Amino acid sequence: MRIKETLNLGKTKFPMRGNLPVRELERQNVWEENKVYEKRQKLNEGKPTFVLHDGPPYANGNIHMGHAMNKISKDFIVRSKSMMGFRSPYVPGWDTHGLPIEQQLKKAGVDRKTMSVAEFREKCREFALEQVDKQRKDFKRLGVAGEWDNPYVTLDPTFEAQEVRVFGKMAERGLIYKGKKPVFWSWSSESALAEAEVEYHDVTSPSAFYGEHVIDGKGVLDDDTYMVVWTTTPWTIPGSEGITVDKDFDYSVVQPSGEKRKFVIATDLVEVNAERFGWTEYKTLKTVKGADLEYVLTEHPFFPERKLVTMIGDFVTLDSGTGLVHTAPGFGEDDFNVGMQYGLDIFVPVDDKGYLTSEAGSDFEGVFYEDANQISLDKLKSSNLLLKYMPIEHSYPFDWRTKKPIIFRATPQWFASVDKIRDEILSAIDDVKFFPDWGQKRLYNMIRDRGDWVISRQRVWGVPLPIFYGEDGEAIITKETVDHVADLFEKNGSNIWFKKEAKELLPDGFTSEHSPNGKFTKETDIMDVWFDSGSSHQGVLAARENLNYPSDMYLEGSDQYRGWFNSSLITSVAVSGKAPYKQVLSQGFTLDGEGRKMSKSLGNTIAPEKVIKQMGAEIIRLWVLSVDTSADVRVSMDSFKQISESYRKIRNTIRFLLANTSDFEPTVDSVAFDNMESLDQYMEIKINEFTKDVLDAYATYNFMDIYKKLINFVSVDLSAFYLDIAKDVVYIEGQNSHKRRSMQTVLYDIVVRLTKLLTPVLPHTTEEVWEYLKEPEEYAQLSEMPLVIHNNQETEISKNFAEFMNIRSEVFKALEKARNEKLIGKSFEAHVTLYGSENVLKLLGKVNIDVRQALIVSALDVKPLSDASADVEKYTDEIAISVEHAAGEVCPRCRMIKEDVGSDDQFATLCESCATIVKNGFPEAISEGLEE
Repeated sequence: MRIKETLNLGKTKFPMRGNLPVRELERQNVWEENKVYEKRQKLNEGKPTFVLHDGPPYANGNIHMGHAMNKISKDFIVRSKSMMGFRSPYVPGWDTHGLPIEQQLKKAGVDRKTMSVAEFREKCREFALEQVDKQRKDFKRLGVAGEWDNPYVTLDPTFEAQEVRVFGKMAERGLIYKGKKPVFWSWSSESALAEAEVEYHDVTSPSAFYGEHVIDGKGVLDDDTYMVVWTTTPWTIPGSEGITVDKDFDYSVVQPSGEKRKFVIATDLVEVNAERFGWTEYKTLKTVKGADLEYVLTEHPFFPERKLVTMIGDFVTLDSGTGLVHTAPGFGEDDFNVGMQYGLDIFVPVDDKGYLTSEAGSDFEGVFYEDANQISLDKLKSSNLLLKYMPIEHSYPFDWRTKKPIIFRATPQWFASVDKIRDEILSAIDDVKFFPDWGQKRLYNMIRDRGDWVISRQRVWGVPLPIFYGEDGEAIITKETVDHVADLFEKNGSNIWFKKEAKELLPDGFTSEHSPNGKFTKETDIMDVWFDSGSSHQGVLAARENLNYPSDMYLEGSDQYRGWFNSSLITSVAVSGKAPYKQVLSQGFTLDGEGRKMSKSLGNTIAPEKVIKQMGAEIIRLWVLSVDTSADVRVSMDSFKQISESYRKIRNTIRFLLANTSDFEPTVDSVAFDNMESLDQYMEIKINEFTKDVLDAYATYNFMDIYKKLINFVSVDLSAFYLDIAKDVVYIEGQNSHKRRSMQTVLYDIVVRLTKLLTPVLPHTTEEVWEYLKEPEEYAQLSEMPLVIHNNQETEISKNFAEFMNIRSEVFKALEKARNEKLIGKSFEAHVTLYGSENVLKLLGKVNIDVRQALIVSALDVKPLSDASADVEKYTDEIAISVEHAAGEVCPRCRMIKEDVGSDDQFATLCESCATIVKNGFPEAISEGLEE
């Protein structure tokens, strides 16, 4: 047993004894009081800039684990860049407009009907800022550094003004227009939605195959023929205005046995549909091309007076259905496009709340659209037109806020044209580097395939569309009017739009040919919240002197390819011709331990606050480092418990390093590399390799690789090798001996490098360590990342030690065998004889180390392999090993079994070497707490 007392060389109470939940807060208060973030920014003035632009989370409720993973990842990057020679400011932001805040106020009992729009908006503003404060506290508790006292919020008047200016520049380019076309319509929110506000769920819907009677076959079809169409939305049949076919498909006119009627179906789908409809026998009367069916007229199944035209479209497929598509231009984008091509009316018999109107007919008026499905089916059946009804499971869009299904509904909306600048946007993507690299193709395809962007919303809590209308109803959007509104918003906030009349919001003396009497009205819709956050490159990056536009990086969840990455790219290219970011890093989602999406309704969420209270924020931070954030990540309390064990291993390793360098003064006691002991040279090479690996991983945002390298270095290179040997040097050798100071030089270098390299990840821990180091910087956060140093003969040294480690491994196998045979207990009870080939003996000479010490045994003999008798076990072709119990007594100071214990009368229990060292003034004790 070792004697455990504190070194008399200046008593040190070693740190890092846990209680992170309390100590982290204390340390954060110190950082804030001493303005450590500001000092880092000051220190980096004049250096190259790296700006990570924060995607604004929505200000509503406390943060969840996805928020934590996102913000901590950003903090890793910002902190590491700051310590790697970059000026890297971090400005956090919040998205503060939108429907959820309106809904929260309604739940809180705020009655909109009792107040003006401006008064209600002020309530929304107050609520949003309360949520910002709540989330800001949560983020700061995670240890994230940034301009928390000067964040950006989308409700800020200066931000709103810049957003309006972005709108104005897009309008100048002719990219803003008003049109009536089908959009995602949320009846539960009573508003249009953008693609980014829609999520998809599997649903079961009623599908109907039914016939439409031909009343004008254009010489191709007889009047006893029925076109067979298919729909998964029977409620839209009242809005039907035509049938779409593909010009190149073959269509067959078939007549089932015993049936007077004839039916038209795509030739390739006749067989499957005949079976579906129960036609055991049928004959094909003729086959025609889809192009021949153009302009054939049929009778609407519910309204005989309405004629439906057959049209040619490119969206018809033969994957399912009949090859003839029921077409309602008011309820679908493809339907709308083909209907416009053929000059059809855009008929939309459904209101904002999802109820059919009187235009749908008396049977449907006032009926909720989902309930109208059954009415349509019943009417088709009663008219003997329904050939088959069956449920179908398919993916369907839902409002991501209300979690209710949406409908496609043509309404007058304001749009931003993507089509006009699509090639510019796609070209800009080529200049962006993506992590993972598949993100480039994903964003490219989304932009390539997306339609124009509906930017208007029928809500009140948001940035008003800065549009006026003349007396003739013409929209007025000029540079003069937009700039004036932007200036008003910057000075007064956007609420002025709802407090003033249109005339008061226009420039003094403004006139227009559209208002000969000088009367104007204003738009009541607000802008899509994705236009808010999508304008942040102008509202934040271009507006703040300490930031750059474009930014160096956007980092968000993978859902933002259709969200913030997407909207920011469109607006940025529109106003400046370039992407707002040089790099895009996307992350997966946080799931529960079983791989399910986390939700309050399932009760499977883990709040960061819970983990922090139990274990500390450092555990969450180390967990983020340990997981593959490029994919979905499972989260459980068990995963945090496992990480806490890794943290404890790191912590105790650093405690060991601190304890064993407490009497080391680097400016006085350091030993140059060329003068170091060979083992210490090897470890100096290893710590430099580790430094390079970690710095490379930081540079490529490969956090999980840092974790793997860290755990391997701490567990294998340090605990299982170097530090195990170190105990027999720093505890035992003379205090100022060359061997001890050489090793302390490396131990100190390791703890300094580890502290700096881990500061972006575990800043609370490393700042505590920093207080015990003899470094010039006031805080670890104000230090620079360690340099990678190459030393003389490092390649040869590494090669020799790699071969020696193989020999060491074989000796350990022999010691383990002896332990199993009860020949020895601990390795210090062993006397090892190592028989080696000529190559092995030369190698042992080249590594130039105390081999006995490196093997942690009490006695060692090295002999030629030829001396090994037949009963000595060979472990390789070049090594044979015998193990016996060492002779002598245990020296309590060095733990070895020696035959010279008690040879010095003054120290009867010590071996001769230890007695000599103690006589020279080095205590017969070691630093406290090193064998946890």
